Amino acid sequence: MPDFLALEQLNIHLAPGAREQLAAYHRLLLSHNARMDLTTVPEEQMTIRHYADSLLALNHGLIKPDDRVIDVGSGAGFPGLPLAIAWPGLEVTLLESRQKRCAFLREVVHQLGLTNVSVLCGRAEDLATRPHREGYDRALARAVAPLNQLVEYLLPYVRPGGQALCWKGPAVRDETAAGQAAARELGGRLGALVDLHVPGRRHFVQIIEKTRATPARYPRKAGLILRQPLG
Repeated sequence: MPDFLALEQLNIHLAPGAREQLAAYHRLLLSHNARMDLTTVPEEQMTIRHYADSLLALNHGLIKPDDRVIDVGSGAGFPGLPLAIAWPGLEVTLLESRQKRCAFLREVVHQLGLTNVSVLCGRAEDLATRPHREGYDRALARAVAPLNQLVEYLLPYVRPGGQALCWKGPAVRDETAAGQAAARELGGRLGALVDLHVPGRRHFVQIIEKTRATPARYPRKAGLILRQPLG
């Protein structure tokens, strides 16, 4: 069971229905994890390292209650599912390339009755076409790739005037120069680096502002993004 008192102490306040849904998500995550390796985080650390880490973005005003959001490389559903549970006005798309994890995400959505969540199964670089291309207010990614690669995965999904939000550890400071160069190429610029103040760890959200349309040649194929990263 998530430690709701610990969340309250971090000023994360969930409605009773959202608490029930988060608890149900937690049970499904545990039951599937033994056979799917969805997370390596011990259960006693999940409240802080998964749920609080996702939801603290709301405390910092990084997401608006009626945003259209895509969570790229969603994996076990972080940060997209906790955000969708906490704020049912969000429209959340979970983008995941692995079929088994897509099946898990769809089961969670079905079991919890999350009408504001959809699951998109495929590779980020292959699905950045209409209606998804530049169709979202925010594109999110947590623990996916270096910043200059994340820019190429995320910015094609963001409308001009929107933002990409990248959950990163302390190494993000070493990735800033390459990330800034990649952002300029993709139609954006690096914004603020926000410390989430996660207890016991250093975790940040790097904001990337989308200032103009992304050139049609991006994103490139996965092999090029990895072998020849921008920046």
